[in-house]
Amino acid sequence: MSDARVPILMYHAVSTDPNEETRALSVTPEAFAEQMAVLADRGLSPLTTAGLAACWRTGRALPERPVLITFDDGYEGVHRHALPALAKHGFAATLFVSTGWLRGPHDTGGGLDTMLDWDQVRDLAAAGVEIGGHSHSHPQLDQVSDATLRFELIHCKEIVSDQLGTVPASFAYPYGYSSRRVRRAVRETGWAQALAVGNGLARRAQGPYALRRVTVRRSTGIGEFERLVEGRAIARTFAADRVLTKGYAVVRRARQTRRTVSRAGG
Repeated sequence: MSDARVPILMYHAVSTDPNEETRALSVTPEAFAEQMAVLADRGLSPLTTAGLAACWRTGRALPERPVLITFDDGYEGVHRHALPALAKHGFAATLFVSTGWLRGPHDTGGGLDTMLDWDQVRDLAAAGVEIGGHSHSHPQLDQVSDATLRFELIHCKEIVSDQLGTVPASFAYPYGYSSRRVRRAVRETGWAQALAVGNGLARRAQGPYALRRVTVRRSTGIGEFERLVEGRAIARTFAADRVLTKGYAVVRRARQTRRTVSRAGG
């Protein structure tokens, strides 16, 4: 299955009553439970991000019908609502934490809604959820200086290592944005693999630092969810997102070029 196309599902908040900032990219606890039941009924085999990367790095065979369940940022509902649903089916998952958003000693106050605390993160890790990094303060990494970029990557890794006693291996880019410079920094600071968004299926040919995910949000109905995990009609489902992403990528490259020129001239 070296040419397998794997759906990597990207979740954020799992909440009955999310705030306006997180609502669009949240799912209800009931929807999440129903989606996990779909995966179980269809015989899909959830892996961690590290597990998928290890298979592709070593050539080890993937399980039949692989899928990844991932969560970004670190919202409290992942512990309260998602963990019981995952445990019911014995599913693996990966949580990517923005360490400065979590409640506790490193909290910068930037979290968008009720966030996990470190005891809850440890509970998730003990239950078999892989804990990965999502930067410290959740900036647009392709828009920050080299020094800030390395700080965000290293500080995040150090905090997770200190809190959990294990070094995280997997990273997810905040907002899904990266660039060649960002991917190089992620690799150089010791992260073994990283996930983008892209709203497409992941393939080994994408390389370990640009694996694509598909977005699951509040508007994702169960029929659409079934099509996503089957790899059907993804391009049509996310057509509008792709147009916006491509347009914004041009704007972002122009901004970065202006910053580079400005620094060089100053």
